[in-house]
Amino acid sequence: MKIGNSSPLSMEEKAQLIAECVENFNLYLNRWPEPRAAEGAVVEWEGEGCFVRDIEGREFLDCLGGFGIFALGHRHPKVISAIKVQLDRLALHSQWMLNPMAADAARRLAEITPGQLRKTFWCSSGTEAVEGALKLARLYTGKKKYVSTVNSFHGKTMGSLSVTGRDLFRKPFEPLLETVFVPYGDAEAMRGAVDGETAAVILEPIQGEGGIRLPPDDYLPAVRELCTRRGVLLIFDEVQTGLGRTGAMFGCDHSGVVPDVMCLGKALSGGVIPCAAFHSTDEIWRVFHPNPFYHTSTFGANPMATTAAAATIQTLQEENLVENSAEMGRHFLAGLKKLWEQFPELIRDVRGRGLLIGVETFSAERGESIASRMFERNVLVAYTLNKPEVIRVEPPLIITRELVDQALERFEDALREESKA
Repeated sequence: MKIGNSSPLSMEEKAQLIAECVENFNLYLNRWPEPRAAEGAVVEWEGEGCFVRDIEGREFLDCLGGFGIFALGHRHPKVISAIKVQLDRLALHSQWMLNPMAADAARRLAEITPGQLRKTFWCSSGTEAVEGALKLARLYTGKKKYVSTVNSFHGKTMGSLSVTGRDLFRKPFEPLLETVFVPYGDAEAMRGAVDGETAAVILEPIQGEGGIRLPPDDYLPAVRELCTRRGVLLIFDEVQTGLGRTGAMFGCDHSGVVPDVMCLGKALSGGVIPCAAFHSTDEIWRVFHPNPFYHTSTFGANPMATTAAAATIQTLQEENLVENSAEMGRHFLAGLKKLWEQFPELIRDVRGRGLLIGVETFSAERGESIASRMFERNVLVAYTLNKPEVIRVEPPLIITRELVDQALERFEDALREESKA
């Protein structure tokens, strides 16, 4: 494969590239026991707005959004333009001088986060953000125990895996950090788990990989009160729910609860460059003062990623995309609920907030089958990792009513075919 090729490909070149891609995947990337077949392989090639195209030109309506990465859609021109300018000036930072883009992006983030959250540590992925937040909690409190929730997902590096609530991923790597898991949404169980050795409680404002589970209205306020009273830090993992996904700038904004530490990722760079962060208060940040090198990241605050973050925050505000997420989310959710009424033998529940929506089927096999039928109809959706019977609907925040209606029409057609199977 020629690196950096921008010329149109001939039919022969496309076939050759597909064959090379499959061969290279099988030889150098594949973690599954069976190899991929070249016949029927779909190789992604380009994206724009709410669409992804394969190398043959087949166009897919993206209602998966890279698991929340593409809040601004694919290759948003404002973000691309800002990164190109930065790339022509300085791609990566010197590690010695002050980095104006990292500082500007941190200011912009502080202006939109709730409460007294102000200080930012830039990193490259959501799991790194969680790792940093867990270290910060231990450093600040001097305690070593964490409380998380069943079916939560916070990442798969050793620290974040420790607080991820699914044994399937945790068991092979134990012993991990000391963590107690309680049912999500159960404030009474949380009260029983938080004790004098607890450094932090970590929660998703809405469980994403756990099946798009919304908590009771009084749950997050109750946990906030508990943590404050017992001197425990409250960490909100907003990696999937942050930056407008739920129809508010952050998932916690719906309840008015402010965490002590917030973790961000996925959508933070507008779907262009890996970028993530953990974010806290001046008071908590002071624990870094004795040794600012307690936590570092070589690539974390690089100027291209932080330029993308700054441009993303600005674009969310300029284009009113948080409001669009709320409006299109209501429309999408209403349409999916009508399909639930139409196909009650296939759908168990429809739930969500903003453009983070779950369609729960009666089995993982059923969910996988419906998702496959959507793919045949050129719509990307997928199941949630910890609850595979739930189909995740997570399109870009720029989606229009017309595109939502197209997705609903294809969903109805897929369900009709599934009902005959």
